[in-house]
Amino acid sequence: MNYIWDVVMRIRNLQADAADIRFVPAETYSPYMELSLPELNAVLPGQMLEINPYYRFYDIFRDLYAPDLTGDEELRDTLFDLLMHFLAEIDLYQGMNRREYYIRFVRRDIASGLFGGRIREYFSRLEREEQETVAEGILRLYETGEAVHLFKEMMKRLFPGSVIYANCEEKDELLIYVGREEDEAARIRVELILELFLPPRFQTELYWSRHFGVLGTESTMRMDAIALY
Repeated sequence: MNYIWDVVMRIRNLQADAADIRFVPAETYSPYMELSLPELNAVLPGQMLEINPYYRFYDIFRDLYAPDLTGDEELRDTLFDLLMHFLAEIDLYQGMNRREYYIRFVRRDIASGLFGGRIREYFSRLEREEQETVAEGILRLYETGEAVHLFKEMMKRLFPGSVIYANCEEKDELLIYVGREEDEAARIRVELILELFLPPRFQTELYWSRHFGVLGTESTMRMDAIALY
């Protein structure tokens, strides 16, 4: 990590609040680095981080810690912490395009309960990257209306080993092979995708770690490992 926005991103990836970090001006630092950390990647919530304020923000901080300036130390340190958090947020927004703003709006809508309490609960249990993936899928659903295609894509992205078969000759049915053992985390992800992307007319059959037999496909025809359909 080299910049304050690196720190904020790392904290968010840990599902923590960036407000728990406290930025303080470093007494000794490298003039070629913004962060002054003993271990560059060892940032944890609640940690006090020393910053070289003159690396990128000399014009802002040049008068705040002048050598002959004494007094009001607590006020200046509090102001420094607030400004650093504000500058880190600006850093993060500068790298975003319009589409990323829209994805952030979708995430905010889900987190506020506009999609229902159960979706909000399931969504909060996802990793940050998974939340980005699902929110992007919802945005594409708004744009294209291709629900079944997006349903398959979301399953593949959250469960790379999954396979979906369509049985539409007699009824609208999807056979979903998840490709991993069933547990609470997996069930939450599958139910979230089903509720958000699966059209109501479809019936589904779930297969977790055991595939149903497919004639001619040897990998699905193993003894004692075939699920019934």
